[in-house]
Amino acid sequence: MTTAARTVLVTGCSSGIGRATVGRFAAAGWRVLATARRPDTIADLASERVITCPLDVCDEQSMRAAVETLTGRWGGVDVLVNNAGYALQATVEQAALDDVRRQFETNVFGLVRLTQLVLPGMRDRGWGRIVNISSMGGRLTFPGGAFYHASKHAVEAISDALRLEVAGFGVRVVLVEPGPVLTDFGATTVGTISVEPGPYEDFQRRLEQRLAAVYAGRRATLVSSADDVAAVIVKAAQARRPRVRYLVGPVARALVTSRRLLPDRAFDALIRSQYPTP
Repeated sequence: MTTAARTVLVTGCSSGIGRATVGRFAAAGWRVLATARRPDTIADLASERVITCPLDVCDEQSMRAAVETLTGRWGGVDVLVNNAGYALQATVEQAALDDVRRQFETNVFGLVRLTQLVLPGMRDRGWGRIVNISSMGGRLTFPGGAFYHASKHAVEAISDALRLEVAGFGVRVVLVEPGPVLTDFGATTVGTISVEPGPYEDFQRRLEQRLAAVYAGRRATLVSSADDVAAVIVKAAQARRPRVRYLVGPVARALVTSRRLLPDRAFDALIRSQYPTP
């Protein structure tokens, strides 16, 4: 199958990595379905090679409609890029369970259900690719982000199982694991922090300041751009034999390597030296 004949469905395209990914795929000759919860945020992406439609990964009918839109227009989904997601920041003790459920509905359950919807077509064609946007946070954990990290650890585990389950049908599963990326994701992440009086007040305030500094790009050489990540996503989709995992950015490579090499107590000490803790 030539690149010109291939189709890709990308979730979470209103800004950041998703939007950049649509542009990269279109420029490479792919036919793209760009999706977002609010269709007005992606209307400007429509072109000869790009169609748009609403998609809420927490809504079954919305997901079915998106897959049917692409299938009706171009015959089927060859590549699915599961990009939609956000990062909840809350201590384990104080987190509202409704917020935790919403985190998993978006980052995990929506990803799984959309994957289930596209896999039958991929199996029938004997070719397909699932590109799951994880994070370096799927390989390690920072205080204050337990549930975001747990959701990305879940994506890693699901992807590892799925890779073995579908390889015999010609479907490849890839994980893309960025470090900090300069997008609106950071502002959304900071916005989930609630600084409240109590034992974690000082920690929450320092965490808010730390994340705001990281995502404001004050250390620009350490922060990837959305286009950096998009380039890796397209590379993974087009590679004849893609890697299982693609780490993106110097921070991701350094921290994941440290986590692999250091004993637990030593890694804890490293995090305490570089990151706020209560």
